[in-house]
Amino acid sequence: MENSLPLPANSVTMEQKFGKNSIDIEALREFCEREGKEVTYRKGDQLEREGDPARWFGFVTEGCFKYVTYGIGGRLRVDDHRSGIDREHITWFSFEGEIVADYPNCLDGHSSQTTIEAMVPTRILRVSGEQLMDFFRQDAEKMEFRSIIAEHVLRQRNQCYLDLHRATARERYELLLQRCPGIVEHLALQDLASFLCITPNYLSTIRKSITFESKK
Repeated sequence: MENSLPLPANSVTMEQKFGKNSIDIEALREFCEREGKEVTYRKGDQLEREGDPARWFGFVTEGCFKYVTYGIGGRLRVDDHRSGIDREHITWFSFEGEIVADYPNCLDGHSSQTTIEAMVPTRILRVSGEQLMDFFRQDAEKMEFRSIIAEHVLRQRNQCYLDLHRATARERYELLLQRCPGIVEHLALQDLASFLCITPNYLSTIRKSITFESKK
């Protein structure tokens, strides 16, 4: 559910907390400002819902979203139950200064592969996938942005996939801290654990171990 309630004026920006995006998307922000509208989401509101046609592309100006999937068919899987992992699997985050979308599904209205949910009161500059496609079609330079976004998303997902297979749980946690300094201060333990594909108890053990070693 969308909401027009204002956000706290003294809130610290997520960009200050988590760092900037790795690509220059100023032109996309300008496009969203010019052609779209500012939309505010309350905590728990959804930008996209898994299984529904993907519709939106946005630029986060305040707050953050999490990308969630509930497994094949949205059912709790037997192996998840046995391992103690929640049915909610977090696969990504979008913070201030970053794009938010189920890309490229939003361009043609294909079914969204993830639910994108606001983790805190969040404000974005939002356009439809159709508007974005019209922007790409303007000229060759604009069409190049389509490739840039696709490559950026692919690089992020590929990095996450490789880390899952080549890094230990502790290494994945430490890599996350390097990429997003301060993230543990603002996200719930279970959300971080879900993203790292471990249980909250195991993540708590890792954090205690790191704290203990730092005090030696």
